[in-house]
Amino acid sequence: MRKPTVGDQELEVLRFIADHAPISTGEVARQFGERNNLARGTIIKVMERLHKKGYLTRRQEAGIFEYSPSVPKQELLQNLMQEFVEKTLKGSVSPVVAYLTNSRQVSDAELLELGRLVDELRVERSEKKP
Repeated sequence: MRKPTVGDQELEVLRFIADHAPISTGEVARQFGERNNLARGTIIKVMERLHKKGYLTRRQEAGIFEYSPSVPKQELLQNLMQEFVEKTLKGSVSPVVAYLTNSRQVSDAELLELGRLVDELRVERSEKKP
């Protein structure tokens, strides 16, 4: 079953939490909220929505809830990207590749990783052919 979509503000908070987990609501409010002019109450609401949607897990430590992403950061980003491609691009990855080509902001390390992934796809496809 697919998780509900996340809004822009939720995504920003989720990415921050993924980079700093486990982290309390108070710490998110101080480190992220204040820097982005978001009230503590707003942070609490966003984090609670993300928890209800299944994007965050929480555990109580010494009376304080600490939040973490429900999946590893890499998997979270892949899921969000898949959602974007399916919803916004109707399943086509060509616009993503065109964007990367035109933006010229791909680092050498990212370019190597993209090449490795393309090679991996080719191997998988060739193994599937009869």
